[in-house]
Amino acid sequence: MPATCPGNGTTANNATLAALLVAGAATLSAVDAVLVRLVSAEVHPFVIGFFRSVFGLLAFAPWIVTHRRLLATNHRALHAVRAVLKLLSLVAFYAAFAAASLADATAIMFTAPIFLTLGAALFLGERLGPGRIVGVLAGFAGALIVLRPDAGTVSPALLFALAGAALVAVAQLMLKSMSARDNTDTLVAWNLIVTAPLALVPAVFFWTTPSPAVLGLLILQGVLGAINMAMMTRAFSLADASLVAPIDFLRLPAVALLGFVMFSEIPDTATWIGAAIIVGSALVVSNGERLVRIVRNNR
Repeated sequence: MPATCPGNGTTANNATLAALLVAGAATLSAVDAVLVRLVSAEVHPFVIGFFRSVFGLLAFAPWIVTHRRLLATNHRALHAVRAVLKLLSLVAFYAAFAAASLADATAIMFTAPIFLTLGAALFLGERLGPGRIVGVLAGFAGALIVLRPDAGTVSPALLFALAGAALVAVAQLMLKSMSARDNTDTLVAWNLIVTAPLALVPAVFFWTTPSPAVLGLLILQGVLGAINMAMMTRAFSLADASLVAPIDFLRLPAVALLGFVMFSEIPDTATWIGAAIIVGSALVVSNGERLVRIVRNNR
């Protein structure tokens, strides 16, 4: 009889495989940040967002075509609004990766669960206990440490990362109500279908035809993004979110390592301290269900 993890019935083998999948996905997310930095000198973040959306849709097109029942939805207009929010969050993150330290931008991205907790309290009436209030305040304090306002100027690129995290939270607040009538697969399928044509509109205004080398990197980014999503979906089908979602925070050391290897970036002490506070706060304020939604939406 397989060993099980206490309290959830997940087998030890499944939990191990899920953890490895999430760790792999976190590494792919770090590679994604590097790819954005490499292509950003030639193409605008809106153009990167367009290609990411197109290749993501192409990667999942066979699944959508063979599961047409997924297209039955109760939220056609809301899918478009959510897709716009998701696209803007991606573009904001890409702008941050293009100009800021990759480790700093990634650390700021982890404030998304904190924004979501605050938004749920303000707009959905969710109750915040003393512990979660402290967690929210500590999370924003950690963000300030990374932003370094005491240095005289705050990096505009990191403000884009902060805006991206806030947009992710708004999209998740929408998802909370939409998931009551549409299942997860339908929400994923519609997001892929709607985002690509919407992404083309702003991309036209900032269009630069990528060189063959950059186009190859954009295709690679789209393919890796699809693999990333598949790995995360499989991981969360194998084990409880409370076991595997926190592993996604391995993105930070992974992106720090790649930033050093590729661009000679060395995160300073403030980055690590601020990031540790943000990650700890995110874990405090987020339950398993909320954390898994945040992790999936950041892909």
